[in-house]
Amino acid sequence: MSLAFALRPSGADLAALSRDFASRADAHDRDGSFPHENIAKLHQAGLLALTVPRQNGGAGAGLTEAAEAIGAVAQGCASTGLVFAMQLTQQAALAREEVVPHALRARVAMDAVREGALLNALRVEPELGSPSRGGLPQTIVRRQPDGSLLLTGRKIYSTGAPGLSWMLVWARDDAEEPRVGPVLVPARAPGVRIVESWDHIGMRATGSHDVVFEGVSLPAAHAAALRPPASRIGADPGFGSWNAVTLGALYTGVARAAREWVITFLRERVPSGLGKPLATLPRMQEKVGEIEGLLAANARLIASLAHDFDAGRPAAMAEAHLLKVVLVENAVRAVETAASLAGNHALSRHNPVERHLRDVLCSRVHVPSAEAAQTAAGRAALLP
Repeated sequence: MSLAFALRPSGADLAALSRDFASRADAHDRDGSFPHENIAKLHQAGLLALTVPRQNGGAGAGLTEAAEAIGAVAQGCASTGLVFAMQLTQQAALAREEVVPHALRARVAMDAVREGALLNALRVEPELGSPSRGGLPQTIVRRQPDGSLLLTGRKIYSTGAPGLSWMLVWARDDAEEPRVGPVLVPARAPGVRIVESWDHIGMRATGSHDVVFEGVSLPAAHAAALRPPASRIGADPGFGSWNAVTLGALYTGVARAAREWVITFLRERVPSGLGKPLATLPRMQEKVGEIEGLLAANARLIASLAHDFDAGRPAAMAEAHLLKVVLVENAVRAVETAASLAGNHALSRHNPVERHLRDVLCSRVHVPSAEAAQTAAGRAALLP
């Protein structure tokens, strides 16, 4: 069987996509609509299969290339960037981990190549919150007499829900000593229902709605990775690096967009009492220099983490979690600083920096939280 291999777009191609996405970002933000056309263009560019293995027709890209692409997309549209980051992360994880049998893994991968099929993991629940805090999911797979499965439950904050083709749903079985793990679910299977609940201040176009599973029938192979909870701790050593780098690249892309806007604003804004552009003021130069430093630090951290992972040296989980916090906090500070330089103009919906500010604040809700990462690191240092 011949496979069409995914493209590897150039920096110029990524910049063009970024500009195109930026032209629609405000409209999608205002009405909370999912950017289907952006996803289609990512597929046309071969980017949705960027991290799909070459044997399945993908580009087989590593974390360094993924970070570059995510940052460029997010600079144009943060919501598209988050959906895209989840696609690249989950396809790469599927290639690393034996979460479903080989034939199913190949099918999901080749769907991304041929059809631009989106994949994401659905983990958070109304009662449980994030599984990273511990606890068993209430989403349950029950084995039927014929060996098939029935999946029942509800997930919240399901990024990309309107565009997903495949869902890796965190669930448990109904055994006396439950096993947990990802269950592969076709998004259009009977019994899968999207409840349009997403109405946050930022990342409004991600379609992160609730997804309800009402007796979804699945073959047993779709839940082949269920394991005792204790055996899942640290199961994927690559998670920390991918999480830190992709989220860091995403929100640094948002911060770069804010930087570009405020630089143009300061160059063009000539108050009548000053008689020259705000860009000529030392105070403005100092604060823009602060933004430059934050973005430079993030670029170096992202490049180092990604390079080490691609070279077979993933960061220790605790270190990666701490660096994720540093990266997103740097991005938040950069956008807040940019907004402070423009005063009321930065808070007007006529200007994009207020959207960048709302979007970048969402960086703090991704696992791990600053409190969780720093407490774990402090405990390890104080109580070895």
